[in-house]
Amino acid sequence: MTRNLVWLWLSLITLGSAYSQQSAQQILQRSLDLVNGNSNTATLKMSIIRPSWQRDIEIKTWSLGTEYSLILITSPARDRGTAFLKRDNELWNWQPRIERTIKLPPSMMLQSWMGSDFTNDDLVKQSSIVDDYEHRILGEESIDGRLCYKIELVPLPDAPVVWGKILTWIEKDAYLTLKNEFYDEDGYIVNTMYGKQVKEMDGRLIPTVLEVVPAGEDAQETVIEYLDIDFDVDIPESFFSVQNMKRVK
Repeated sequence: MTRNLVWLWLSLITLGSAYSQQSAQQILQRSLDLVNGNSNTATLKMSIIRPSWQRDIEIKTWSLGTEYSLILITSPARDRGTAFLKRDNELWNWQPRIERTIKLPPSMMLQSWMGSDFTNDDLVKQSSIVDDYEHRILGEESIDGRLCYKIELVPLPDAPVVWGKILTWIEKDAYLTLKNEFYDEDGYIVNTMYGKQVKEMDGRLIPTVLEVVPAGEDAQETVIEYLDIDFDVDIPESFFSVQNMKRVK
């Protein structure tokens, strides 16, 4: 009888752990689905802020799920027409000034994207937080007065990721991602991303401003503001081609 009770207790612990992991994964997936939809088009403004200067970049994007995206730089003039194409985990860059297409190798994935606090790897690993990590709900905390799940993401063995750990705060009712902390393999925080200015856009409540703040850097951040976004638009998979990247407007 005692052995049966011990077995039952261990089984409940195992089932509870599996349920918690599944629930955390579902929460993350719902948060991703909220800001992506089946597809979307958006116009954005990215501000790269440094102690002695600031650079603003205007961007237009097209996305289909998390597998395909096309990013077009529309301003400033010197960068206008520069484009990036993501297909699964591959990334291409079109540079109109020299009429050259570059497929970015793995060695370039950790380089800064357009001089910002984002990396090239950030553009191609959006679905990675669901697929390449183990997930665990640590508890609940409030961010800007909104009660959130606090979820820990630890990479699976041999997963092709750069982070040693991610902590994310996702609002309980609306599944808004309000904060992410990214840690290196030694457990040191590298940067923090905040989701702010929650507004309704095209019928969805989303954070319309994303702020990335590197750890230990004074007066340095990258801010992305959604100017407009349309969800569930009709974009064929064929739109996301190297040829179209060169001519999209």
